[in-house]
Amino acid sequence: MRYDLVIFDNDGVLVDSEPISNRLLAAYLTELGHPTSYEDSIRDYMGSAMHRVHDLVLERTGERLPADFDDVFHARVFAAFERELKPVAGAVEVLEALSARGVPYCVASSGSHERIRVGHRTTGLDRWFDDARIFSSQDVGRGKPAPDLFLYAARRMGVAPERCVVVEDSPLGVRAAVAAGMDVLGFTAMTPAERLSGANELFSGMGELIDLLG
Repeated sequence: MRYDLVIFDNDGVLVDSEPISNRLLAAYLTELGHPTSYEDSIRDYMGSAMHRVHDLVLERTGERLPADFDDVFHARVFAAFERELKPVAGAVEVLEALSARGVPYCVASSGSHERIRVGHRTTGLDRWFDDARIFSSQDVGRGKPAPDLFLYAARRMGVAPERCVVVEDSPLGVRAAVAAGMDVLGFTAMTPAERLSGANELFSGMGELIDLLG
């Protein structure tokens, strides 16, 4: 294989959480007096850490979100995950193939450690990811599009950035991977291809991924 480490984004790449979380985020922001459609949420917040939601709302309205915003939002998301969340189609097969070939992999997500673990436990993906393979924006000072999270994951996994490939489905994540000096494969299942134009290659189904990894 061309790479020594495969770094997966989590939401939308491993677990099919983006429709759930963006629907709930749009509804909660609207409830708080910041009208937001599902499409707005996908465009502005998909792939980002929670601080981006706070920053953009403050920048656009001059108002701060409630102090308990993150806690309330995550409680709603986790309850919905328990009812609705599934793995992304084909993700398990990719993980099986990487494991069979002995290719190191990890997850580096803008989501919190709790969110990652709840999603993995609910979908059964926890069998593929022990604590040593899980990295969150909580671990670094800046989330995507800063390169910090991907560089941190590579360092912890003992692999040089140029030997890593990132699998991402958000423009912010693609920008972060490029800034980290890593190759990036853009997953277009939910994101228009033109918004992931910075990726080295694009793919629309997980069945294509193993061939792209070479």
